[in-house]
Amino acid sequence: MTTQGLRITKESRRIYRIAGVLFPAQEGVTSYYRRAQELAHQIREHKGTSDSRTTPSAIYAAGLLGKIHRRVIERYLQDQEPSLFSDCLEDLAETIPDTYGVLESYQEHFPGGDASTSMAPDTLRELFITLMTRENPALMDQLGQFFDDRPLRRRSSYIPMTNRFIDYLSRLPKVSGTGKSLPDLLLEPARRFPHDLTRQLQYILEHWKEFVPDLIEDLLRVLDVISEEHRPSFPPGPGPSNEPDYSSLDPEIEQFSRDSNWMPRVIMLAKSSLVWLDQLSKTYGYSITRLDQIPDRELDLFSERGFTVLWLIGIWERSAASRVIKHRCGNPEAEASAYSLKRYDIAESLGGWEALDHLRRRCFDRGIRLASDMVPNHTGLDSDWMIERPELFLHTSYPPFPSYSYNSEQVCSAGTVEVHIEDHYYDQSDAAVTFKRYDSSTGEERYIYHGNDGTTMPWNDTAQLDYLNPDTRETVIQTILHVAKNFPVIRFDAAMTLAKRHIQRLWYPKPGHGGDIPGRSAFGLTDAQFHQAMGKEFWREVVDRVAAEAPDTLLLAEAFWMMEGYFVRTLGMHRVYNSAFMNMLKHEDNEKYRNTIKHTLTFDPEILKRFVNFMNNPDEETAIAQFGDGDKYFGVTTLLITMPGLPMFGHGQIEGFREKYGMEYTKAYWDESPDQHLVGEHYRRIFPLMKLRYLFADARNFRLYDFHAHTGVDQAVFAYTNRLGSSRALVLYNNAYEQTSGWFSMSAPYLERLEDETRHTSESLCSALDLTAKAGYYVTFHNPIDSLTYIR
Repeated sequence: MTTQGLRITKESRRIYRIAGVLFPAQEGVTSYYRRAQELAHQIREHKGTSDSRTTPSAIYAAGLLGKIHRRVIERYLQDQEPSLFSDCLEDLAETIPDTYGVLESYQEHFPGGDASTSMAPDTLRELFITLMTRENPALMDQLGQFFDDRPLRRRSSYIPMTNRFIDYLSRLPKVSGTGKSLPDLLLEPARRFPHDLTRQLQYILEHWKEFVPDLIEDLLRVLDVISEEHRPSFPPGPGPSNEPDYSSLDPEIEQFSRDSNWMPRVIMLAKSSLVWLDQLSKTYGYSITRLDQIPDRELDLFSERGFTVLWLIGIWERSAASRVIKHRCGNPEAEASAYSLKRYDIAESLGGWEALDHLRRRCFDRGIRLASDMVPNHTGLDSDWMIERPELFLHTSYPPFPSYSYNSEQVCSAGTVEVHIEDHYYDQSDAAVTFKRYDSSTGEERYIYHGNDGTTMPWNDTAQLDYLNPDTRETVIQTILHVAKNFPVIRFDAAMTLAKRHIQRLWYPKPGHGGDIPGRSAFGLTDAQFHQAMGKEFWREVVDRVAAEAPDTLLLAEAFWMMEGYFVRTLGMHRVYNSAFMNMLKHEDNEKYRNTIKHTLTFDPEILKRFVNFMNNPDEETAIAQFGDGDKYFGVTTLLITMPGLPMFGHGQIEGFREKYGMEYTKAYWDESPDQHLVGEHYRRIFPLMKLRYLFADARNFRLYDFHAHTGVDQAVFAYTNRLGSSRALVLYNNAYEQTSGWFSMSAPYLERLEDETRHTSESLCSALDLTAKAGYYVTFHNPIDSLTYIR
């Protein structure tokens, strides 16, 4: 071992003793884990002593096991052998003359206490704990350098003394209630699971609660930290769609936001702004780069087809650092991500605020409102807030893992502030959950977390805002109000990550529930601590502030994870993403989607009205790629238009484009022209229905029916009615390739609201359509598919 290596190893041994001797208990596990992070960082910085296994979690676990051993020993001393170490020291001194010399050497090699004669029993106790640790293969595998006793073995009496020491302890009375000697009890977890530290800690948690009742939370926390290091990655996006379970909403207060009269009739068209402008340039044969250069003819088409909201994606000033990262990763044509922002000003390259005002006036003249994204979870790495107000972001003073390094060229520089992303990001060999912010004027280093939803790799061109900081919450709310005063429709990106339960899950996890974001378990809080730090739901405050300060703004949340009902019913968002529509209908999980509608109708039909239904969104494959361009596509599009909720069309959906546009795209890479047949079929089948949106938007008179075929209910058939005043509609669609026939009459149950009560009821088809079921009466209906009118 090198001299430098010995010095570092000697210093590093302090951490083990700090847990139970020198470290103040009131500082808690978070402070202790930070010390573990610091130590792992220091070890890594000294070449020759670094080891990838020397992680903060391993140090943390070793320290906690030392603390647990001390508690068990204290309990044994109180109950059975108060003078154990004094008596043992006397025995050793009589038989091993060099006993005090060994203890002095131990104290020198494992510093942290007093080796004087009066304190020798305490030093002997520490030696016992070290010997127990050396018998634990799981700890020695990871932290062997911490407990290297070769310098002690140079004293000829070390081995005889320690052997007699353990033998003495083994002959003492058994630990009460265990039938084991003190050494055997302390070694039991390691003997059962010699190379599995997690299972050792789980064994202690299950079997030693009586010894360490006040360390249960610490045990849960260290298990969380260990799980972070072995956490698998999950696919991005909403994940699999499940039938909703509204039982968790029963105790929640119903707080729907009131719609303005235009909101229920919104049909939204999404456009990736940079790609769209490039496509317009090719279509019209001249350069179109600014919002005010968009031709009137395009806006006329939107209005003619029935669209009432245009969602402009990627119009804010983007992060230059995001662009640099993407260029370094191999795409020299990439723009910054549309969701990695510098500030909430309209990009100068798009013409700034003046160009937006020009476009807004022209759209409004055609009955079209503009929608914009707001990204509340994170900013770009070089955002104005990151440069000027770094305290708004989640950060630590040291990297979360000792293997992290930040030596690559800076991705941005603003004055004295430099930003470096973690080196392993470029080869995708690590999750790289933090980046480094360095201020040369002060020498301050902050390691700031990237935005993350806990399902996949972090969003490495973003910086995570800290929502336990009230200044952060107010700053974001003021920005939302700024956006609301310029856009009547706001789509909140990744809104579910800022619900209280997910802020806690991701960034301040409860003991025993951590592991979703590497490096965050030690910063966790109990429910009581978290709710004290963040009382009101952030989104509820946003909804209330916008209603008061920017009324007539439609708030739309991108939210998954079975939170759709909570976002509209309790938090008060006007609309929420309904990814089940796309996923279930695409996979023909027809019974699941019909059950989704049924569950919503019986719990609260108002939720159904507030779903945003779509066949693709910017994070998914195109609608044509998922649904084709034939009858299935037009059948599901008919459902999109005629079900309650807000229909949303993707960029290029009507034209039949198949390319998925990345958020960093400046142009389309595929040479695609509009499918004129598909466009024509939209004019024949879809756009006429869009003009009748007033008839389909509300859920108050929406009724769903079971379609009875000869083999029972045909789950592939969607049969429903709706009406408004004297206008009535019946929709039938078979989401399967097999033909079917059958009948339907009574609706599925739904919740009916009366003046002073609610009840579950059903309604007949005749009643739902306000028809007279008597001889001599006829009904006429028009079928837009074949353009024929029928009499029955």
